[in-house]
Amino acid sequence: MPLDGEPAPARADPDEASRSWPISARLALMFAATAVAIFTLMGAALYRVLDRELDHYQSEQMQGRLADLRYLLEHGRSPQLASRATAKMEDMERSDPHTRYWLWSADPRYRYGDDAERLAREVDPDGRIRVVPDAAGQESYAMLGAQLPANDVRPAVQLMIGMDAGAIAGTLRNFRTALMALTLAAALLVAALGYWIAVIGLKPLKQLSAEAQRIGRNRGGERLRLPVLPAELLDLAASFNAALDRLNTAYQQLETFNADVAHELRTPVANMIGQTQVVLSRSRGVPELREVLQSNLEELERLRGIVADMLFLARAEQGERAHDLVAVSLAGEMGKIVDFFDMVLDDAGMRVQVQGDAQVRVQTPLLRRALSNLLQNAIQHSLGSRLISVRISLRDGAMAELAISNASDPISSEQLRHLFDRFYRVDDARHNSGESHGLGLAIVKAIAAMHAGDVLVSQANGLVTITLRLPVAASPP
Repeated sequence: MPLDGEPAPARADPDEASRSWPISARLALMFAATAVAIFTLMGAALYRVLDRELDHYQSEQMQGRLADLRYLLEHGRSPQLASRATAKMEDMERSDPHTRYWLWSADPRYRYGDDAERLAREVDPDGRIRVVPDAAGQESYAMLGAQLPANDVRPAVQLMIGMDAGAIAGTLRNFRTALMALTLAAALLVAALGYWIAVIGLKPLKQLSAEAQRIGRNRGGERLRLPVLPAELLDLAASFNAALDRLNTAYQQLETFNADVAHELRTPVANMIGQTQVVLSRSRGVPELREVLQSNLEELERLRGIVADMLFLARAEQGERAHDLVAVSLAGEMGKIVDFFDMVLDDAGMRVQVQGDAQVRVQTPLLRRALSNLLQNAIQHSLGSRLISVRISLRDGAMAELAISNASDPISSEQLRHLFDRFYRVDDARHNSGESHGLGLAIVKAIAAMHAGDVLVSQANGLVTITLRLPVAASPP
């Protein structure tokens, strides 16, 4: 018992202890248990067969000897029949000390063997073998008897033969002991061989573990060598390599993301610091201070927008789903966004053409944010043609597609693949803009995922098309 103030000793968890066993030891124990079960079933079957065969052998021996004596008593016509029968039983007992004979009759001449009268009452009158103890209770005999009616030479007699039941019981007992010893020895041998086989069989797994440990932080490009592994481990190694690829990609994306975040935040912070230092370098008037504060406010608004967008993307990546879904018209919502950007479109000399319509179930504020980001992206990156085309259609009756196209300079397939990454810009110079900080399309992708949809991008005939796919609203009954 622990003293007051002392923590109680931790108890070992049996499940934890069993989990710490090596696989080779577990396999050896399972092999041993299987061997014990199989040998036990086989031993039980053999024991039953031996028991039945010994009973059959005993019955045949007793019936054969009983038949010899019975023949003598039934067909003998000599006046000395009683003495001849007694002499024959004595000879048979001397030749086989495990067999005893008894004869009982009302005539004293036809009596043989100790306690014959009691045994005559114990023997089965129907001629079936019965185990009967002797008078002292120290031995038991498998008894078989026959009642012979009187004839013209002798009176009615009861003939009995008994074989020592202990001999057969001892044989069965020795067989059972030997069988148990052999089963135990065989189980230990199977366990040892199973352990040896398991150790050899698990060598490829140890090699796989060694190779996995060899892949360190500075060797992230290395992968497990699949051709040298057994077929059973190929799927595991392939899955491990795929996991390493995903981790490496995530790590690279995280590094890129950190660099982009630092870049995006550094510029407005540097602007505010520089402007503040200039203002503090000498006395300024109220108009100058107001102008600097106004500029700093714009930078702070930019920082707040970046932080808000990053928090939104973080919630989306953690699996947050859209809620308060309502059925809306894609064309109607797109028309509201176009109206909102009406002045921007007029200043840029652009127009938007919307074709088709579909009903979708969405969280309306999120849909409007996605459509706004798509239209703003198209306006900022349109070249040549002043027409922005929006086509709405149904795909397979389950998904609605809103494809917005604008003229653009050719974009490489690698750039298209990263178009929805955070802070990614096709322009390598990554110029800062007050209107965008590189998260617009990433937010569109996140909103699509929150509605169980997705986004696609394609390029053809000088047009870049971004397609937003959302589940359609169920038709009213």
